[in-house]
Amino acid sequence: MSRRPHTGIVIATRNRADSLARTLRQLLALPEQPEIVVVDNASTDDTKVRLARDFPQVTLVPLRANHGAVARTHGVRALRTPYVAFSDDDSWWAPGALERVAELMAAHPRLGLVSARTLVGPAEEPDPLNDVLATSALGPAHDLPGTQVLGFLACASVVRRHAYLDVGGFHPLLFFGCEETLLAYDLAARGWGVAHCADVVAHHHPDPAPRSGRPVIMRRNELLTLWLRRPLSHALARTRELAAEARADPAARQALRQTLARLPAALRARRPLPPHLERAARTLDGAQPCPIPVPPSS
Repeated sequence: MSRRPHTGIVIATRNRADSLARTLRQLLALPEQPEIVVVDNASTDDTKVRLARDFPQVTLVPLRANHGAVARTHGVRALRTPYVAFSDDDSWWAPGALERVAELMAAHPRLGLVSARTLVGPAEEPDPLNDVLATSALGPAHDLPGTQVLGFLACASVVRRHAYLDVGGFHPLLFFGCEETLLAYDLAARGWGVAHCADVVAHHHPDPAPRSGRPVIMRRNELLTLWLRRPLSHALARTRELAAEARADPAARQALRQTLARLPAALRARRPLPPHLERAARTLDGAQPCPIPVPPSS
């Protein structure tokens, strides 16, 4: 009888059936034979039909509406493995990576999230974020592997299921884009460690075409994260900066409008970081930017 894997995989997808099929073929070939859950964010293409026909061993969680990053939380709840790896529909894990991360989690009980080293495209180019995280000014901790960080790439991360659910998972206010920093803040605020471990490897093959509206979403969500967790003076100063840019920049103007529309909800959900964590966040301000998918070289 085969051993039950310690790490399952959750994929949130929407209207990317071809890319999802490629990812699933890679994941199903892993020696760890992980359980895989695909959460479909109300796709209107043939995603559900193709999953049922071509990948019956994969669990499908269909959503009636697009829940954004919160779709991952639906997937985490559907799994019962102690550790959960996230993939996007254009990313997958290297053979042995899930076994290695299970070893790290078992050896370090405070470890709540592992940020992997990401290789991009067929040429397996290192994502620039790898070096940023590996050289984090927070340095190592005696009870954690790798380097302490407050940022990561969602499709190259593995969470301790209990820790993820303990903090509520990805925040619904951000929907999608730059949602990682807020989750890292919330894990660290609850005492969970977030570490970059270069010996855990993920592969990412993003579409080389830029996604429409992404710069606006990134700026909006970076600012909302400040209003949700950082000092009011800091959030207000950054909002003023965006307002000044908005006078001449249509993208900044759109980001400002979207932020202000969500600001009442952000203030209701506001939970400032504890002082020691705010000091750590200030140390990293500007050093661990919102992760931007790097398109593969042509």
